[in-house]
Amino acid sequence: MNSKDIFNLDSYQFDLPPDLIAQFPAEPRDSSRLLVLDKSSGKLEDRFFSDLIEYLGNGDTIVLNDTRVIPARLFAYKDSGAKVEILLLRRRRDGWEALVKPGKRLRAGSKVGFGNNSNVEIEIKQELDLPGGRLLVFHHCHDEEEFLEQMGHMPLPPYINRIDEKEDREKYQTVYARESGSAAAPTAGLHFSSKLLERIKAKGINIASILLHVGTGTFRPVKSQDIRKHNMHYEYFRVSEDTALMLNNTRQQGNKIIAVGTTVVRALETIYNGHCGFAACEGETNKFIYPGYEFRAVDSLVSNFHLPGSSLLMLVAALAGIDSTMTAYRHAIEEHYRFFSYGDAMFIK
Repeated sequence: MNSKDIFNLDSYQFDLPPDLIAQFPAEPRDSSRLLVLDKSSGKLEDRFFSDLIEYLGNGDTIVLNDTRVIPARLFAYKDSGAKVEILLLRRRRDGWEALVKPGKRLRAGSKVGFGNNSNVEIEIKQELDLPGGRLLVFHHCHDEEEFLEQMGHMPLPPYINRIDEKEDREKYQTVYARESGSAAAPTAGLHFSSKLLERIKAKGINIASILLHVGTGTFRPVKSQDIRKHNMHYEYFRVSEDTALMLNNTRQQGNKIIAVGTTVVRALETIYNGHCGFAACEGETNKFIYPGYEFRAVDSLVSNFHLPGSSLLMLVAALAGIDSTMTAYRHAIEEHYRFFSYGDAMFIK
């Protein structure tokens, strides 16, 4: 593929049979399938996720995103009784970034409530540069987190064609989720069971954590035909001193750093410095990684199968090569792998 094609949005499109979109997760978690792609040779192997440990060596470090998904989907009502859907994306000092439906009916100044003898109201403060995007604030709400736990729903993606169930509170959350703040799960991590993590540790493989709250940057679709014109929105991240030290030691010893999910890749590639390596850092990143990018922080990647034309698919193609990536996706479709958030996984080694 020539250099012009790798920047063309059409190069990242593929047809996916609807029945391959996973509606429920594998049970147990690590029984999902794993497509292993050797980025050097393009060789593919069909395995199960629990086999991942076979590809990790003593002294390697896997890096997890320990963000926790909040029950970020709310259903509220206008004074007219019309129902509206709100998906909270990111908390700011002046309110929440959110997606609302139907957006045309919720302009700045609009208010919605929740009934059920609740005094809580949401006010739309302004429109954002995102389809259906709004900045909103809560009124008469003493504890927003408690309110969300009571009234919120797990924010399952729209391609999961069902309402969330009680079990999704656990299933749409990694077993190592710690700090609340995400509007979507870092889905590559959903495949790890506590038992598999224990086996990984016992083999002498390091486990490190970073934090990146999944929000607008991950959700925003790529609409520019020339993907280089796409702008990512900012998402909050934090890398601790312990993690930075572990990653520097891994590098110094000549071992590999394996990112679990695209959020981990974006955080680590944001903070890595060619002169001094990794350092503790906290901030926001809008890093957009696509083919042509030179990776400095990450060697391998565990990832789910992503939506056509998405920035996440472009990141995978940047690491594995676009031809190898699209060949792997065609293979996954032919072999009936399950796609997207609750689907199967890839390991790019």
